[in-house]
Amino acid sequence: MQLKKLAAVLFAAGVIAPGAAFATDGYFQPGYSVKSVGMGGVGIALPQDALAAAANPAGMALIGNRVDLGLTLFKPNRDANIGGTDFSGNGQSDFLIPEAGYNRMLNPRMSVGLTIYGNGGMNSGYNTIMASGTGLANGAGVDLQQLFISPSFAWKVTPTQTIGVALNLVHESFRANGLDNFKAYSANGNAMTGNGHDSGDGVGVRIGWIGRVAPGLSIGATYQPKTHISRLSQYAGLFANGGNMDIPGNYGIGMAWTPNQKLTLAADIERIQYSGVASVGDTSTTFGMIPLGSSNGPGFGWKDITVEKLGVAYQLNAALTLRAGYNHCDEPVNNADVFFNTISPGVVTDHLTLGATYALSSSIEVSADYVHAFKKSVTGTMTRSGGFGEVLSMSEDSLGVSVGYRF
Repeated sequence: MQLKKLAAVLFAAGVIAPGAAFATDGYFQPGYSVKSVGMGGVGIALPQDALAAAANPAGMALIGNRVDLGLTLFKPNRDANIGGTDFSGNGQSDFLIPEAGYNRMLNPRMSVGLTIYGNGGMNSGYNTIMASGTGLANGAGVDLQQLFISPSFAWKVTPTQTIGVALNLVHESFRANGLDNFKAYSANGNAMTGNGHDSGDGVGVRIGWIGRVAPGLSIGATYQPKTHISRLSQYAGLFANGGNMDIPGNYGIGMAWTPNQKLTLAADIERIQYSGVASVGDTSTTFGMIPLGSSNGPGFGWKDITVEKLGVAYQLNAALTLRAGYNHCDEPVNNADVFFNTISPGVVTDHLTLGATYALSSSIEVSADYVHAFKKSVTGTMTRSGGFGEVLSMSEDSLGVSVGYRF
């Protein structure tokens, strides 16, 4: 079955949902399960459920037989202040983001699993921005969605050393509106805006390792090279290299320490290589000199970022576990590229997270998380607004719930 057809089946079944587009660590998620997000997104050395393969596939051999289903309500707030006037980018303000995972132990040392999640995305819509004088039309904005379907295999090679691999089957969808006044600056003006959702597919891989280096102390590492996505032909005149929108490579290390049966402390450091994707990393300062959509054409000017995640979990009693965390990332948007990022405002850098799990029985548990991304603003030094400056701002809130079943 083609990946597009598989994605359509999952949409129809409600396993994934359209509109699940958002921005946190750039446009990557802060974490890939309700439990992980409640601890700031840690997961490289601390697998907690069948979404573990999204952070480190080695963790799947350490969680046992289980199924996990989750849903997050995500509410971003996007704003562009141009020449002293605020323009809201909240054409759509609420998004539902689902997740699902399945893991089965083949024997006490090996597991196979399937993890389905949104890697990340971006959404904006400015209903009144024509009055800004920038050339953006009312309704200007984008919608980027990335679905990962990841079968995995993990092997506990020794009692203390575990390795894993996940095959990432990726379906990407993109739409842009309201950019008609910039067609003259494109290598293909008919393929840059207002063409509905276009999609591309790709296949990638994530590998990982987790080692127990001392009683109660584990260290993990993970790596995902850049995932090549088939070109978005309907937007070949917008994205550099004729519609190329690959998924950046990323890697990280993590640690988890359980000093006693109740307390767990964890930390991850992740590096996301946005500059390795031309449409994301190329500077927009070449706009007007190099056509949009051409080789090395203007992009959003995002730089590589480092993400730091800290989390704590405390088992209050046999049924209830409480979590908290903090997630900080570098600012991906350069000041000179603020105008281009009006439609892709992934500028938040600091997240506070809370979470909890309540065990209904020995096999069924319910988890929840809450995330607040503090408002962050970036001031532009280059705009097309008659010399006016631009301040791009964003904040976010999300609330997630999940159900886990051990078997």
